[in-house]
Amino acid sequence: MPELPEVEVVRRGLEPAVTGALVTAVDVRDERSLRRHDRTVGEFADVLTGRRLAGAVRRGKFLWFPLGGTEALVTHLGMSGQVLLREPGVDDRHTRIALMIEHPQHGELCVNFADQRIFGSMAVDRLVPTADGCPAGFAGGATATPSIPSQMAHIARDVLDPALDKDAVISSIRSRRSAIKRVLLDQTLISGIGNIYADEALWAAGVHGEQPASRMSRVRIATLLDAVAEVLEKALAEGGTSFDAQYVNVNGESGYFAHSLNAYGQAGRPCPRCGEPIVRTSFMNRSSHFCPRCQRRR
Repeated sequence: MPELPEVEVVRRGLEPAVTGALVTAVDVRDERSLRRHDRTVGEFADVLTGRRLAGAVRRGKFLWFPLGGTEALVTHLGMSGQVLLREPGVDDRHTRIALMIEHPQHGELCVNFADQRIFGSMAVDRLVPTADGCPAGFAGGATATPSIPSQMAHIARDVLDPALDKDAVISSIRSRRSAIKRVLLDQTLISGIGNIYADEALWAAGVHGEQPASRMSRVRIATLLDAVAEVLEKALAEGGTSFDAQYVNVNGESGYFAHSLNAYGQAGRPCPRCGEPIVRTSFMNRSSHFCPRCQRRR
């Protein structure tokens, strides 16, 4: 599943093209991609056509486009969703929804929502106030407002968010008895971290994924959160991690962070830090990768 860096790369690519753009037409080709749309606000195409996009905002792995007033266009990438920016008339395989837009400077463009596995979606959703009164998420050069789509109100801030209350997050983590890797993946506690970046951050901080969160010191958890931020920043600089042809930016290009991984997917290879072979174990129907020497459970 696309994680924070992949979604932020998409957001940054879309922002200059959609901010201030008018939606001139909407082509819904597969109703399954509207499963999260609340039809009480109106039919998707009817509500969206003629509206102006005010920017591109992200919280954790989730993306939305404010429509002005009290609504936003919400985009869930799911397992294989892509948001591709194209010239008018250019189609993409597995396009489920196509938005025709007209930008004051860039002219006519097309935003294709392509999704092979159809786990992602688009929806027009109502905005609600943020719980802390701070801007809801990353909005680049646009002015972020303290309002968030109702579908995302339960999603916590991420480690790159300037409004994150790090001390409160550390306290919340220490209150959990679960293994620290499970805690890192809880999007209601801290968002944006998926399996790949959890393994990388745990390796960077020298923490075993099965270490009970409640038995970690505040300093240890702070160090781990700093490692999460560093790993995410590095992946973002390299365009995200691409193990799958679906993980691409708005121009259809893959990221390169996969070439920089130290733990994830490196089973049997020597640890870059100590030389001990990286171990792979089963974890929640997925896998965990760690160094048995550098990441000993305490």
